[in-house]
Amino acid sequence: MKEEPCKLWTRDYLRAWTCNFLIFFAFMMVTPLLPLYMKESFGADKHLIGMVLSGYTLTALLSRSIGGFLVDSLPRKTVLLVSWTGFSLFFAGYFFTTSLVLFTIIRTLHGIPFATTCVSNSTVAIDVTHPTRRAEGIGLYGLSNNLSTAIAPMVGLYIYEAWHSFDLIFTLALGAAVIGTLLSATINLRKRDIVLNHQPISLDRFFLLNGWSQGVCMACFATAYGVLATYLAIYCKEQMGNASISGNFFLIIALGLMCSRLVGSRTLRRGKIVENATFGVAFSVLGYGCFALWPCEGTCYACAVIVGLGNGHMFPAFSNMFVNLAPSNQRGTANATLLTMWDVGMGLGIVLGGYMAEHFGYEKAFLLSAIAQFSGMLFYFAIARGRYIRQRLTEF
Repeated sequence: MKEEPCKLWTRDYLRAWTCNFLIFFAFMMVTPLLPLYMKESFGADKHLIGMVLSGYTLTALLSRSIGGFLVDSLPRKTVLLVSWTGFSLFFAGYFFTTSLVLFTIIRTLHGIPFATTCVSNSTVAIDVTHPTRRAEGIGLYGLSNNLSTAIAPMVGLYIYEAWHSFDLIFTLALGAAVIGTLLSATINLRKRDIVLNHQPISLDRFFLLNGWSQGVCMACFATAYGVLATYLAIYCKEQMGNASISGNFFLIIALGLMCSRLVGSRTLRRGKIVENATFGVAFSVLGYGCFALWPCEGTCYACAVIVGLGNGHMFPAFSNMFVNLAPSNQRGTANATLLTMWDVGMGLGIVLGGYMAEHFGYEKAFLLSAIAQFSGMLFYFAIARGRYIRQRLTEF
């Protein structure tokens, strides 16, 4: 009985974990196929695709910090349910995209509930995890992302290849979001004191200033992934003649992430956060560099393996860094800052990748991806790692 409080896979943690899976299942089912959808439905070129798809990233970027403030300042269960409801409703909006302008509006606004849902759900997951299992819990929480990243793009691409039905893809994404909304309502949270002693306009209520160097690293890593994840499917179809290669890429990278997280979670439990981050950052550079230099089917799969193993160590470690740099009443802000900087990088990757692909070719866009990852690694070793070691508050 005394060991029960230290149990990791509690009923509420499992619910939060499953909800996170459903967030990214719904999201990743449609995201890799949106460039094809825009090209086939509206005749959009590569640069326009990049500009339109970056709209959701911009609204998500603006909403993350507000979501973190709301999660820390209002009842978290309320914020969670409202966010999930909005996230679901916007998937229904894709059925009414009869023009590129309408699609742009719906896709852009969808970034708001997506951002707040991610922030509130991850914060709730931390709340329902026992402090002695928190580092491990954060690492394993990301497994839900990896599973959805493996399954959802393959499902979406299979539907595209078999039935060429974007409406069916949108229907399944909507169904996953609705299930997540219902499941989130069953999570039980302990009552907590609401933060009232901070001015709403205070910058540290919206952005974890202590984590700025980790944020810069995350922006670089997200830029690298944003280019690859957004333009790989259309590159595989146009240059390799087989769009399903990108589906295999997402499957392999997700399997690598899952294996890496399972191994890394044990070392995170022993407090080896810096060691996990260092290995992951250095290893991921090899994968991006490999595909940038030799962008073909074989290196695509090799890149997926290497990046999967590297990111599986890197991302849980950085998530723990943000949490360990924040007091307990700023967990929402810490999560929001992490996700905000990810959005910054994803937006840059989508826009710059689209520009590079349009004017210089996909190979140069993938080279940009490798440069962004390498820049993040340099900044981590030069600044971020040392600042974390000096300024971390606690590690559980």
